[in-house]
Amino acid sequence: MKGKHIWKKCLVFDLCCICLLFLMAATGTGKGAEMKRGLEAAARRLEEVRQASNPAKEERASTEKKKIALTFDDGPNPQYTPEMLAALKERNVKATFFLLGQEVEKYPEIVKQIQEEGHLIGNHSYKHEQLSKLPMEQACSQVSRTNELIYGITGIYPSYLRPPFGDWHEKLDCEVNMVEVLWDVDTLDWSSQNHARIVQKVLKNVQENDIILMHDGYETSVTAAKEIIDTLQKQGYEFVTVDQLLFE
Repeated sequence: MKGKHIWKKCLVFDLCCICLLFLMAATGTGKGAEMKRGLEAAARRLEEVRQASNPAKEERASTEKKKIALTFDDGPNPQYTPEMLAALKERNVKATFFLLGQEVEKYPEIVKQIQEEGHLIGNHSYKHEQLSKLPMEQACSQVSRTNELIYGITGIYPSYLRPPFGDWHEKLDCEVNMVEVLWDVDTLDWSSQNHARIVQKVLKNVQENDIILMHDGYETSVTAAKEIIDTLQKQGYEFVTVDQLLFE
């Protein structure tokens, strides 16, 4: 507190000096060049005082990270999802996994691992069918059946739904009380299966608060995710789950 009061006194003193210099200019007292130098020096002093008097604000600004969400569709995969989980754990990153019901049935132990390691689990339908092309009863069944399977393993009903192909059934809003989650950057990793192309797609297009779409069923997706995470963390990004990005 003592230092804070000292800065306040210095600030008052500098303000008085500036007022005095303007008064001298108005009355024609003093030389023009000397007054100019005095005003410039006082202005610099005021800026130094302003910066030094609020170090906490500057420290907060320097430590704040840009948030981003990494998401994976179509899992769990018996080979590559565990590899992806190991890479995320090594880098202390939490991600969001949108799971297919038919894969949840096959690999419940991986679903449990995803939950236990602190990642968010979402619903990606049961069989990856285009929901808008199905009768509403079948579309709802794709979602509700997957919810029940995930609940049976984790004890938690998913709150987030990513419809296959990003194609939402317009009438499902009345039947399914879930948050639809799409994406900002689509890596197309399933199509190219090319490490360099996947990484370039993200690094070229990503911005703060973006949701990145990947898949956890390919070796190149695992290796690309590692490089993407390492690079963006160095650039000041923090990887969070979708719920943290949308609601915190």
